[in-house]
Amino acid sequence: MSLAKADHQSTEPRETWGRRLEFVLASIGYAVGLGNVWRFPYLCYRSGGGAFLIPYLIMLFLCGIPLLFMEFTVGQYTRLGPVHAVAKICPLFKGVGLATVVISYVLCTYYNVLMTWALYYLLHSFSSSLPWQSCNNTWNSVGNCSTGFPGNATHLQSASQQFFDHKVLEMTTGIEHSGGIRWELFGLLILAWAIVYFCIFKGVKSTGKVVYFTATFPYFILFALLINNVQLPGAKDGILFFLMPNWSKLLEVQVWVNAAAQIFNSIGISFGSMISMASYNKFNNNILRDTFIVSLANSATSIVAGFVIFSAIGYMAHIHNLPVDDIATDGPGLVFVVYPEVFSTMPVSQLWAPLFFIMLLCLGLDSQFAMVEVAVTFIMDGFGKKVLQVFKRKEIIVLMVCSVGFLLGIPHITRLMDHYTAVVSLMFLAFFEVLAITLIFGVKRLSVMVENMLGKKPNLFFRVCWQFLSPMLVLGILISSIVQYTPARYGKSYTYPLWAEVVGWFISLVSIIWIPLGAVHELWTTEGSLLQRLKKSLTPTVDLESVSEKPSSESIALFTAA
Repeated sequence: MSLAKADHQSTEPRETWGRRLEFVLASIGYAVGLGNVWRFPYLCYRSGGGAFLIPYLIMLFLCGIPLLFMEFTVGQYTRLGPVHAVAKICPLFKGVGLATVVISYVLCTYYNVLMTWALYYLLHSFSSSLPWQSCNNTWNSVGNCSTGFPGNATHLQSASQQFFDHKVLEMTTGIEHSGGIRWELFGLLILAWAIVYFCIFKGVKSTGKVVYFTATFPYFILFALLINNVQLPGAKDGILFFLMPNWSKLLEVQVWVNAAAQIFNSIGISFGSMISMASYNKFNNNILRDTFIVSLANSATSIVAGFVIFSAIGYMAHIHNLPVDDIATDGPGLVFVVYPEVFSTMPVSQLWAPLFFIMLLCLGLDSQFAMVEVAVTFIMDGFGKKVLQVFKRKEIIVLMVCSVGFLLGIPHITRLMDHYTAVVSLMFLAFFEVLAITLIFGVKRLSVMVENMLGKKPNLFFRVCWQFLSPMLVLGILISSIVQYTPARYGKSYTYPLWAEVVGWFISLVSIIWIPLGAVHELWTTEGSLLQRLKKSLTPTVDLESVSEKPSSESIALFTAA
């Protein structure tokens, strides 16, 4: 538990990205994930269409950009992962850093299951006819199967929905009936983790090379799909449905909360990944410029994805003579049910389907790299010398991390219905991270960090956001997440039993429990009276004066220009 005193001060210099572009691409790849494709477009049209872009962009500049700049600053200055960086900044809240590692690692065990599904669909995309195209398969329930979208006929399911439920998941009647392991998915889960391992086993040196492809290829597919989709009949109706502004929605508080939550979750603040990746930068890298590049690229991708998704949904609504609202959805159902159905009616479907699922793999793998790297960075920063004495090579440590992640992912490929949510626990974690860094450590000290690296303090905008606006927004999202919590459901009919809800909350608490445990441990091990212990626990140990590298004139010029 003595995280701040671990042996991260190694005699060996910390590895760095080969080029600045590698860090930028890795950060964009992490931020731009599946949520940009399956969450933002649906949230946009549900929250006022084009009008939603106003609160979305406001929250981007008041919450997303300042907090990303904050995490980049902490990571690059301390040259440590989130656990040890936060422990040096605010020892009392050292548990926050450990909580980021836990929540990232728990999430990555599930996230790779999504990659497994994408691999499954990709392999089936090469068949002579797409298997989710018809109801003439062994897994179909012929009596209630529809080759198109059933619309208001609630007793019918689309062929693509039945492929997902009965073929991919082999879903049982309830979570209490787990069935057996899906051996096809088991093999693909091994393959998915093998891909992750061989992309990150050399650290940032190997990841930095992989992201040249995984972070850029999705954009080629997105724009190709966009060009193709806007030419389809009905595409215009879908796009108008997506963008048509409903100005009255701006008066609803929840729309603003949705905008802030989308920015927060999309960029990936409080998962520890941005701190970890920034810790491999050179000391005077211009993180302000990188912050704007990553943030704006992430938001622009979300908007482009909205055009791609809703042009296709408009086309499906035209084909089946249904309202767009009957087809629009979010989450895994969009990319594993609705979009496969779209491909089954498109010209040259055998071309578009594989490209789409390769794009999903790239989007997911980039995020997966970063989440696994958080755990690896924690181990190397805290116990590097000791574990290397046992395992000899870092590659074996990465293999162990991936192997444990694979084992923890096996329950997700049993014949169970899937639901995962960590919104409330993530917002708890985010609140305490912002509290520790901007309010206790203080904006003044944070500004000194920036000045030591870039030669100039952050401007008034960032200081005001860090001191007042960002903490209030995070607290607002947290309260809203608690107040608006609803029990987990699958589809429209199945509600999970109470014991499953309890298990879900337990999984959420596995991460945030480290925050109070870390505080109690710090107070217990610190000497003195309670007041003296509290004062020492709130005193940072990070060195703000001795700087090994001075900022270059180039970085100062770039900072001023930005």
